[in-house]
Amino acid sequence: MRKSVVESLSMDYNISLYKKKVVFSFFKRIFDIVSSLLSIIIFSPLFLIIAILVKCSSKGPVFYKHARVGLNGKKFNVWKFRSMKVDNRPLEEILTKEQLEEYKRDFKITDDPRVTKIGKILRKTSLDELPQLFNILLGQMSVVGWRPILDEELQKYGENKELLTKIKPGLTGYWASHGRSDIEYEDRIKMELYYVVKRSMWLDIRIIFHTFFGVFMNKGAK
Repeated sequence: MRKSVVESLSMDYNISLYKKKVVFSFFKRIFDIVSSLLSIIIFSPLFLIIAILVKCSSKGPVFYKHARVGLNGKKFNVWKFRSMKVDNRPLEEILTKEQLEEYKRDFKITDDPRVTKIGKILRKTSLDELPQLFNILLGQMSVVGWRPILDEELQKYGENKELLTKIKPGLTGYWASHGRSDIEYEDRIKMELYYVVKRSMWLDIRIIFHTFFGVFMNKGAK
């Protein structure tokens, strides 16, 4: 875990620190629309290739949708390329006791047995998240923000739940670009809140740069 990244952040998060940045939000939305639309067009051949690979590698749909918490706590469906086998059994029947404890603690599992072979590649390269470009185009997400979370995860933010959901979740963010799965959940919370309070155009540019570097180096994603 990158302790230096977390320890350098201000931990005094309060709803009173949140400031509306109208001009920044306006240009951020313009950037979201233009960048997501262009990316969808440019990567459309890649979308087709991945869709074929997912469909041929295992039974089930090409895409996977899941309800997540969004702006102002409103639920929306996050879209991804399916990276897991279709298995409707309870988690208790699929995972070991250790894996189940890890999931309940961190909401992720190292070497998840449910992930397909092609799914491992998609997750490692973050290509499974490409369909979220449509979430961005629809205004449900932004290019940069806090990563969409489950209801159970929102409870971990305690009194800062309202602060977190004051802005849209993002395709990438401060936590996602600075280690992601290499960072413990409590430190992830601090990093996500840091972005909400400190967000700016310059910080967005830095995060996008770090994200491309991280994906290129295959760093953090699991």
